Amino acid sequence: MESSSSQRVARIAAHLNPPNFELRREECRAKGGAPGFKVAILGAAGGIGQSLALLMKMNPLVSVLHLYDVVNSPGVTADISHMDTTAVVRGFLGQPQLEAALTGMDLVVIPAGVPRKPGMTRDDLFNINAGIVRTLCEGVAKCCPNAVVNLISNPVNSTVPIAAEVFKKAGTYNPKRLLGVTTLDVTRANTFVGEVLGLDPKMVDVPVVGGHAGVTILPLLSQVKPPCSFTPEETEYLTKRIQDGGTEVVQAKAGAGSATLSMAYAAAKFADACLRGLKGDAGVVECAFVASEVTELPFFASKVRLGRAGAEEVYQLGPLNEYERIGLEKAKKELAESIQKGTNFIKK
Repeated sequence: MESSSSQRVARIAAHLNPPNFELRREECRAKGGAPGFKVAILGAAGGIGQSLALLMKMNPLVSVLHLYDVVNSPGVTADISHMDTTAVVRGFLGQPQLEAALTGMDLVVIPAGVPRKPGMTRDDLFNINAGIVRTLCEGVAKCCPNAVVNLISNPVNSTVPIAAEVFKKAGTYNPKRLLGVTTLDVTRANTFVGEVLGLDPKMVDVPVVGGHAGVTILPLLSQVKPPCSFTPEETEYLTKRIQDGGTEVVQAKAGAGSATLSMAYAAAKFADACLRGLKGDAGVVECAFVASEVTELPFFASKVRLGRAGAEEVYQLGPLNEYERIGLEKAKKELAESIQKGTNFIKK
């Protein structure tokens, strides 16, 4: 009796902290006909990562959830693993376990990196986060080259081009499977527009295009659904507040962090859309920062249709009013510099 009890304990311990294992589909506990998807979160012990891990553990499309970080991932894994939802959770700690964390993954979500602090711009983050993203993407290229990658690490306008160059060097680059997550700009836009219109934000849809920092964030208020019109003052107020949403949170937290909870929500929402696309659901459309021919820039955020191949279709911007046309030119100027900065980081 004691021996069978010890065996059970050993099995549970091995499940939480596998030394080296080969993931087999039959080991998954997914119910029903579909086995579900294998998802890795890189940076799972951080401010965004912990909340994101919680939300992804609740997602019924996830059968296996790998939580990787350079610190504290065993604790987060133990905590999350006590939730009575389907996904099997495994933790991975430090660079030596990165490859095991990534092997066989369908979707890799990367919130790793340092957060913004008061007075920091997204460019201030560049030197630290650029190196982190490069290392993690080298792991993706080696261990799960066909995975869809959701990149959250800021500055997204530069880290997506960094990831693209890493994948090109490795010979694994598929532009449809690399997506910069700009969903938080959309959720902010839906929320703030809903406040002005007196509507439930769930009923509001605001396309947000361009990039994911300051003036590169361009909400297309002329295309809001349900159709409505704004005064010039409302347009200016809403555009500025959406662009400065991250700064609003950084200042409100007064040095205690950046937008982690709302970012985790937005990341989980976008990851769920990617999984629904991979499953073959029709009509899954979200805004994302992707390789694009919508403008002359190599990357641009706009609405994309998600499917089994990733970003299967990138939509044009549609008709813009004069305020948006001026905003677009400002956005493109700054975006071009950020993209080049990311590309140069790998090519130098």
